[in-house]
Amino acid sequence: MTDAVKLAAEVLKEHRASIDRLDAILVYTLGERFKHTQAVGKLKAEHDLPPSDPNREAGQIARLEDLANRADLDPEFAKKFLNFIIAEVIQHHKKHQS
Repeated sequence: MTDAVKLAAEVLKEHRASIDRLDAILVYTLGERFKHTQAVGKLKAEHDLPPSDPNREAGQIARLEDLANRADLDPEFAKKFLNFIIAEVIQHHKKHQS
């Protein structure tokens, strides 16, 4: 194995370790986020509020799009990601109302 290949393998290993740490951060962050959205769902159910808040959702999507632009992340990907999360949260809120 050449020195260049060894160096590339070491750099690859470092990138993968960073990716693994970031994946853990994402999972724990999503876990924390869903704890709060579960509490919101229960509160909405207790007070007979609708599970969905289109104005809030639109604002969040616009905010995330801005954050994505500043973070050099594809804003379309960020919107798809948030839409996925919002859909999951709404399903949880509907379960609380049942």
